[in-house]
Amino acid sequence: MSTFTLADLEGIVAARAAADPSESWTAKLVAAGQQRAAKKLGEEAVETVIAAIEGNKTDLTSETADLLYHLMVVLKIGGVPLQDVMGELERRTGQSGLAEKASRKS
Repeated sequence: MSTFTLADLEGIVAARAAADPSESWTAKLVAAGQQRAAKKLGEEAVETVIAAIEGNKTDLTSETADLLYHLMVVLKIGGVPLQDVMGELERRTGQSGLAEKASRKS
């Protein structure tokens, strides 16, 4: 089992975001801005869904890794620390998913 965490990935994304865009895909994506990064995240989400529907575990694993990486880039650009997301997930575990959805504003 891997000891690599999303917090590790967040740190790597932060370090690479500060690199020269000619030498780092992360830096290049960050330099292109949130619209480009979010579009790439959407593309990866679609590819992950396709892999899930097709039932290909290898592709699903690979596409999910791409999805999580691009999500971390979008969070970095948006100034949202992973800890904030984890806190929100933790908050939501105090109630059922159905109750949580019902409490959202339309």
